[in-house]
Amino acid sequence: MRSSARPLAALLAALTLTAGLFATGAPASARANDPVPAVQASDVSSAADTYDWKNVRIDGGGFVPGIVFNRSEKNLAYARTDIGGAYRWDQAGKQWTPLLDWVDWDHWGWSGVVSLASDSADPDNVYAAVGTYTNSWDPNNGAVLRSSDRGASWKAATLPFKLGGNMPGRGMGERLAVDPNKNSVLYLGAPSGEGLWRSTDSGATWSEVTAFPNPGNYAQDPTDTSGYGNDNQGIVWVTFDERSGGAGSATQDIYVGVADKDNTVYRSTDGGATWSRIAGQPTGYLAHKGVLDSANGYLYLTLSDTGGPYDGGNGRIWRYTTATGEWKDVSPVAEADTYYGFSGLSVDRQDPGTLMATAYSSWWPDTQIFRSTDSGATWTRAWDYSSYPNRTNRFTQDVSSVPWLTWGANPTPPETSPKLGWMTEALEIDPFDSNRMMYGTGATIYGTENLKNWDSGSQFKITPMVKGLEETAVNDLASPPSGAPLLSALGDIGGFRHTDLDAVPDMMFTSPNLTSTTSLDFAESSPSTVVRVGSADAAPHIGFSTDNGSNWFQGSEPAGVTGGGTVAAAADGSGFVWSPEGAGVHRTTGYGSSWSASTGIPAGATVESDRKNPKKFYGYKAGTFYVSTDGGASFTAKASSGLPAEGNVRFKAVPGTEGDVWLAGGSATGAYGLWHSTDSGATFTKLSGVEQADSVGFGKAAAGSSYQTLFVTAKISGVRGVFRSTDAGTTWTRINDDAHQWGWIGASITGDPRIYGRVYLSTNGRGIMYGDASDGDGGGTDPGTDPGTDPGTDPGDPPGDAACSVAYKVTNQWSGGFQADVTLTNTGTQALDSWRLGWTFVDGQKVTQMWNATLAQDGAKVTAASVSWNGRVAPGASVGFGFTGTLTGGNAVPAAFALGDEACSTG
Repeated sequence: MRSSARPLAALLAALTLTAGLFATGAPASARANDPVPAVQASDVSSAADTYDWKNVRIDGGGFVPGIVFNRSEKNLAYARTDIGGAYRWDQAGKQWTPLLDWVDWDHWGWSGVVSLASDSADPDNVYAAVGTYTNSWDPNNGAVLRSSDRGASWKAATLPFKLGGNMPGRGMGERLAVDPNKNSVLYLGAPSGEGLWRSTDSGATWSEVTAFPNPGNYAQDPTDTSGYGNDNQGIVWVTFDERSGGAGSATQDIYVGVADKDNTVYRSTDGGATWSRIAGQPTGYLAHKGVLDSANGYLYLTLSDTGGPYDGGNGRIWRYTTATGEWKDVSPVAEADTYYGFSGLSVDRQDPGTLMATAYSSWWPDTQIFRSTDSGATWTRAWDYSSYPNRTNRFTQDVSSVPWLTWGANPTPPETSPKLGWMTEALEIDPFDSNRMMYGTGATIYGTENLKNWDSGSQFKITPMVKGLEETAVNDLASPPSGAPLLSALGDIGGFRHTDLDAVPDMMFTSPNLTSTTSLDFAESSPSTVVRVGSADAAPHIGFSTDNGSNWFQGSEPAGVTGGGTVAAAADGSGFVWSPEGAGVHRTTGYGSSWSASTGIPAGATVESDRKNPKKFYGYKAGTFYVSTDGGASFTAKASSGLPAEGNVRFKAVPGTEGDVWLAGGSATGAYGLWHSTDSGATFTKLSGVEQADSVGFGKAAAGSSYQTLFVTAKISGVRGVFRSTDAGTTWTRINDDAHQWGWIGASITGDPRIYGRVYLSTNGRGIMYGDASDGDGGGTDPGTDPGTDPGTDPGDPPGDAACSVAYKVTNQWSGGFQADVTLTNTGTQALDSWRLGWTFVDGQKVTQMWNATLAQDGAKVTAASVSWNGRVAPGASVGFGFTGTLTGGNAVPAAFALGDEACSTG
């Protein structure tokens, strides 16, 4: 899938989030048996009300490197993600249940799951090996979590080394395995040269298997000095031959995969006491998976020339006959014809001669899935060329439940949209149902429930099986006072306009398509105007919308831009200030047709806008706050005393009040907390009760209060959590609990200006969370509006005696679309200070983009409103605007136009 950007995005996210976290003490002993205090909710901060937390539905959005079915209980399955925790399949709801939401701020790395194991002897037992990075980005060591109630509660055994759920090679495995005959015995393959580890007490304590001879030697990039690409990927899978043991007796024959191209498979025949390299094995490749068909006595290997999950240029599939020691290359294609590695591998336990494998690193024109019904002697493919570039598919694919999986693409053959996927390192046939198969991609889980159609010559149906699994990394959130309740900026899949929080959006932001959106903003008094910036393979890195994010158009950009950075919209949408990567701070009027460098502010500063004064913008970098009063043309350094000079700092201005700014951030080694300014940053006051804070946002005021509700992710009174204040920060209430912590949640938080108590929260891998309060019926004045004024409308109405004429002209028309210009003339004797022109389409036309006016459309009714630079129209003067639209039939000119409540003449 499109998740080619995920490794970089996750890497950058890690670099960002570790900057402000605590350092840890000495490594924990491998024999530690640490209870997880967060397995049950606790009212640690005297919460005044209970919040109901849900995901804003996106469905998927990240890499699923592992799927594990229990071999003894039907419908019991688990999935692991690289940064977003683990999940259990809920058959009744056909959805996934998250299991690691209790992971707290200090242990955020435990949200990265490198391996899962489900106990076939006792299906209530499940184990997870957790830890996100093996280098310094993750401040904690890894751990093996164990649960005796299918993940409802957990205990942790902390390891004396780190694990890498988001490291290269994370799609290999499974590294963690339970002995199917003696379930108190588990093995864990470690990275970083730490070798093979074993537990004999159901995961409570662990010790190294010192007899194991090879800790691995393969690194993705030995020249990388960051500790990411140059880490030894180590021991990558463990497989038991259950035939060599009996109930209560340890399995004797154990196979282990090692990241070593010359010595990739080892075996023990005495229950792990001694180990040896299997003679005759293939060399020059890494065995991503090792799956045993115990019925026929075959060990299958899927091999690649790299560790994956997104690289791999050649691959093979080999079969080992355990009884005779014979090795055989059973690859479905010649080595010269591969441009990908093999990884995903599964045997049909109902029909063991049937097996499947994936070409995990084939991006163009699609991934490939292979199937054999004769133990690898012959293979068929999910798709073949009929006559190039045309394809014949053995499947149909329906993504209507997650429509954004098409990425809005319309590729030319042999590419299709949607694709079967990419980074397909996990594929599992249900051990109880030969018709059901699931496989993970870089963006989702796909599956089928009529797989055997493959063999009968008819097509099987592939659909997303990902409901409940939310794995986006969230960079920014915005909740406008009108239009969609939420706009999101996400890693890897760009972001969405969320019109229904409980429904999957139709499509991510396009035109431009940004692989990761780093920042977005809307004009406070004109919420239809939205801007977003982010990562892209090439320019542009910025997009604009005039209809609240429904449609977008690309902007130009200053020279040298390499990434999104941060962006801010003027309160009335008249201009924008952008602090991109690769270039200094710039500003533009209009929609970015030209940019000019801002003065007085350093490159890389974070920028925001005042939410009342359209000429005022703010910036921050390295402990200094900057202010512009001329639309971003120039900035002046203001407050710096006592503000954090290091760590992550995020700040926002309060809607509706000029100069009211809240700033959160810092690091444990310097200033850290929450500051407030009421004079546009000339001075800041630190809130004494907030020990640490990382993000701040505003929502609708409580009943009886005129000040917006504050939301922060913070540490208050020694407790880390999500907090709310309805009295401008005088008192705080924790609104999450220990069961709902989601690891690192410091990127963004915002309240809803229309619903009191509602809050939207970013996570780094568990998607967007939103919470509603039990006292959510309350609420005072909407933030940013005067009492009695509808949110998002321009103040004041056109004069009641306004006289006007309108000229409407279709300037261009094509199949399915058109462009029109509108000229409004003031024929009265008084100037118009602002205007709203309305009309009704008679042929079902729909406006898709409007310029020089803000758009609102409800069915056939359209309203175009003035923007800041053209609201005043003198007597006899005219103002023009234009738009593009779509057609389904005719394109009749509207018969009547109205300025406010007054009809205009036409001509």
